[in-house]
Amino acid sequence: MAKNSFMSVIAQKEKKGSVEFQVSLFTNRIDRLTSHLELHRKDYSSQRGLRQILEKRKRLLLYLSKKNGARYKELIGQLGIRELTSG
Repeated sequence: MAKNSFMSVIAQKEKKGSVEFQVSLFTNRIDRLTSHLELHRKDYSSQRGLRQILEKRKRLLLYLSKKNGARYKELIGQLGIRELTSG
């Protein structure tokens, strides 16, 4: 998987407590839960967990965008996720 190789690159470059590392872990979990929910559409517990993880990642990305816009742009480019909307 390409995502795992990216995870190892971030793991080597960043500390485990950094925002970038946490966002990449959340993105990996989101991908796994999304593929699980494609098979198990009525797994409401997993749907709730997915929404919680999405909200945590959104808060971290919002924090990073306010603190350091360049790092934010680089991270969302590497992970292939959309920018936050202002709304």
